[in-house]
Amino acid sequence: MKRFKNILCVVVNGEACKPALERAVMLAENNQATLTVVDVIERVTAGIGMPEGGPISVDLQAAMMSAHVQGLESLTAPFQTRLEIKTKVLMGVSFLEVVREVLRAKHDLVIKIPESPDWLERLFGSDDMHLLRKCPCPVWLIKPQVPKSYRRILAVVDVDDAYPPAELESRHALNRQILEMASFQALSDFAELHIGYAWHAIGESAMHGAFMHTAEEEITAYVEQTRQQHAAMLDALVSEVSSNMGQDALDYLKPHTHLVKGWARKEIPALAKRIEADLVVMGTVARTGVPGFIMGNTAETILNQIDCSVLAIKPPGFVTPVTLES
Repeated sequence: MKRFKNILCVVVNGEACKPALERAVMLAENNQATLTVVDVIERVTAGIGMPEGGPISVDLQAAMMSAHVQGLESLTAPFQTRLEIKTKVLMGVSFLEVVREVLRAKHDLVIKIPESPDWLERLFGSDDMHLLRKCPCPVWLIKPQVPKSYRRILAVVDVDDAYPPAELESRHALNRQILEMASFQALSDFAELHIGYAWHAIGESAMHGAFMHTAEEEITAYVEQTRQQHAAMLDALVSEVSSNMGQDALDYLKPHTHLVKGWARKEIPALAKRIEADLVVMGTVARTGVPGFIMGNTAETILNQIDCSVLAIKPPGFVTPVTLES
């Protein structure tokens, strides 16, 4: 089962980031992982009456750096007795510097609070969406004002087999990773594990149209046959992951499976709301990179509708478009 070993926690000075820091500390303890906490400040650029690299801009940058270093040290001080926490202040565009830090230090998880919870009533801001698209490791966005332990965790998978063989292999590996991570967190938090998959019967609406004249009983039989096929594929995935976890873990979790009919962009947010999920574990990919689980617009549509924490995972082989060069 996947365990994190090198965690990066992104914070801003203030109380709002404490849920993310507390979760990062707990994860590091439970996984015997290293933990680095970073803050990102803007680079001071030349303005009116302030030449680039002049003494005023240099002094201002140094003052900002010093203040944020002290803020990080103060924020992490209460946790330093529990484990060693490295701190670092980065400078530049937030999501770019976070991704570069992941590449430099080979972090296997980024954890942070959402950038701007009130932005257009969406939980995730533009920096968060950039991270969800481009960060090569899993990104865990912790919603503020949540209980320290989750009650219900929803793992979102896609077992549809209507894809080329190479992509099917990538999707299957991602599905396994999603279920393993969701299971591990459910065990850690003593939470309910829910597994969601949205399916639809291709051509059903056309069969109801005036041009096909398909009998209603034939349509019903076709839809039911399609449902059974998707149910069998979902059961096979759950059985495969369960066998790797061990009987004790499986007996405790007793996962609830939800085979919902419809489009993922609509049904998954509705399911998360219906079961009152505290955490959604799902796959995301950038538009550049290896094809993977819920592609681009669908993933972003789902993310912009849910109102809980998210653990987002990339498919195996994903390559970030971000480089270490400026």
